[in-house]
Amino acid sequence: METKLTLKLDQNIIQSAKLYAEANKRSLSRLVEDYFRKLIVENTPASSHFSPLVEELSGVISETDLKKLDYVSYLEQKYE
Repeated sequence: METKLTLKLDQNIIQSAKLYAEANKRSLSRLVEDYFRKLIVENTPASSHFSPLVEELSGVISETDLKKLDYVSYLEQKYE
Protein backbone atom coordinates (compact mmCIF):
# COMPACT_ATOMS: atom_id res chain seq x y z
CA MET A 1 0.00 0.00 0.00
CA GLU A 2 1.40 3.34 -0.99
CA THR A 3 0.95 6.36 1.26
CA LYS A 4 1.73 9.99 0.59
CA LEU A 5 4.55 11.56 2.63
CA THR A 6 5.42 15.24 2.85
CA LEU A 7 9.04 16.16 3.52
CA LYS A 8 10.62 19.55 4.15
CA LEU A 9 14.10 19.72 2.63
CA ASP A 10 16.52 22.36 1.46
CA GLN A 11 15.45 23.58 -2.01
CA ASN A 12 18.93 23.03 -3.48
CA ILE A 13 18.93 19.43 -2.29
CA ILE A 14 15.52 18.86 -3.85
CA GLN A 15 16.65 20.27 -7.20
CA SER A 16 19.83 18.21 -7.18
CA ALA A 17 17.89 15.08 -6.24
CA LYS A 18 15.39 15.69 -9.06
CA LEU A 19 18.24 16.02 -11.56
CA TYR A 20 19.82 12.84 -10.23
CA ALA A 21 16.52 10.98 -10.43
CA GLU A 22 15.91 12.15 -13.98
CA ALA A 23 19.44 11.20 -15.07
CA ASN A 24 18.90 7.72 -13.62
CA LYS A 25 15.38 7.35 -15.05
CA ARG A 26 13.75 7.04 -11.64
CA SER A 27 11.20 9.04 -9.75
CA LEU A 28 12.18 11.07 -6.73
CA SER A 29 9.71 9.04 -4.69
CA ARG A 30 11.43 5.81 -5.78
CA LEU A 31 14.83 7.21 -4.78
CA VAL A 32 13.58 8.14 -1.32
CA GLU A 33 11.87 4.77 -0.88
CA ASP A 34 15.01 2.90 -1.96
CA TYR A 35 17.10 4.96 0.43
CA PHE A 36 14.77 4.23 3.36
CA ARG A 37 14.69 0.54 2.42
CA LYS A 38 18.51 0.44 2.38
CA LEU A 39 18.68 2.11 5.80
CA ILE A 40 16.27 -0.44 7.24
CA VAL A 41 18.12 -3.43 5.78
CA GLU A 42 21.52 -2.17 6.94
CA ASN A 43 20.23 -1.66 10.48
CA THR A 44 18.37 -4.96 10.76
CA PRO A 45 20.18 -7.88 12.41
CA ALA A 46 21.41 -10.42 9.88
CA SER A 47 19.35 -13.22 11.40
CA SER A 48 16.11 -11.54 10.40
CA HIS A 49 17.10 -11.78 6.71
CA PHE A 50 16.34 -15.49 6.82
CA SER A 51 12.97 -17.16 6.65
CA PRO A 52 11.50 -18.60 9.86
CA LEU A 53 12.26 -22.12 8.60
CA VAL A 54 15.93 -21.31 8.09
CA GLU A 55 16.06 -19.66 11.51
CA GLU A 56 14.53 -22.78 13.06
CA LEU A 57 16.99 -25.10 11.34
CA SER A 58 20.11 -23.04 11.95
CA GLY A 59 22.46 -24.75 14.38
CA VAL A 60 20.90 -28.19 13.94
CA ILE A 61 24.11 -29.52 12.35
CA SER A 62 27.40 -28.36 13.82
CA GLU A 63 30.58 -27.81 11.84
CA THR A 64 32.03 -30.89 13.52
CA ASP A 65 29.13 -32.98 12.24
CA LEU A 66 29.66 -31.63 8.74
CA LYS A 67 33.33 -32.54 8.84
CA LYS A 68 32.42 -36.07 9.96
CA LEU A 69 29.92 -36.34 7.09
CA ASP A 70 32.60 -35.22 4.62
CA TYR A 71 34.98 -37.81 6.00
CA VAL A 72 32.34 -40.55 5.77
CA SER A 73 31.68 -39.59 2.15
CA TYR A 74 35.40 -39.67 1.46
CA LEU A 75 35.72 -43.18 2.92
CA GLU A 76 32.67 -44.42 1.01
CA GLN A 77 34.10 -43.17 -2.26
CA LYS A 78 37.56 -44.50 -1.49
CA TYR A 79 36.42 -48.05 -0.72
CA GLU A 80 33.66 -48.50 -3.32
